Amino acid sequence: MSSAHHSYHRRKKEKKTDAPKAPAVLQPCLTKDEINLLPIQAWNGPIVLVQDEAALDAALAQLWKEPVLGFDTETRPTFTKGKVCLPALIQLATAEAAYLIQLTHLPFGERVAELLSSPRILKVGVAIHDDMKALARIHEFTPGGVVDLAALARAKGIQAQGLRTLSANLLGFRISKSAQCSNWEHRELSPQQVKYAATDAWVGRELYFHLI
Repeated sequence: MSSAHHSYHRRKKEKKTDAPKAPAVLQPCLTKDEINLLPIQAWNGPIVLVQDEAALDAALAQLWKEPVLGFDTETRPTFTKGKVCLPALIQLATAEAAYLIQLTHLPFGERVAELLSSPRILKVGVAIHDDMKALARIHEFTPGGVVDLAALARAKGIQAQGLRTLSANLLGFRISKSAQCSNWEHRELSPQQVKYAATDAWVGRELYFHLI
């Protein structure tokens, strides 16, 4: 066999080796009934309600130190066609605490927007781009360092998409959604709302580290 023929087969072999890998096959996820059998988990660490500038100063001092923040927002549900409510709460979770910034007390502005714009600090959550767009309707800014957990899961072949289904399939527990449709514009949130909101941000951060 000629050297040219050997060279051809070598190039062909190398080309096959360098071919891109096929997308991961979607993994089956737990059924609703299976998820309902899992134990409920919630964030049990410190929860900081941020309702004034002094509390915001203290919160931002800690949040700027973090490389990764669990992120979520809460908005009062509306049952009127065509009506859209704006976010009433921003949740940011570190490894040590969950910070709940109440926009009914402290309007969303430049100081928090600067944090959400920073590419140095990752903000991780499910459907996070929608949350950022909703906040930008209050105060215009360009989000940075944003990671969508659903997209990250899809890239790994995981078909579960919502926060509840992702936590069930990847972390082995379920989170309560009982306060999801409550009125987040109340100036004084109930203990159930506070726990729910903190848990969503915490779980997002946990899922990020599990997925990577």
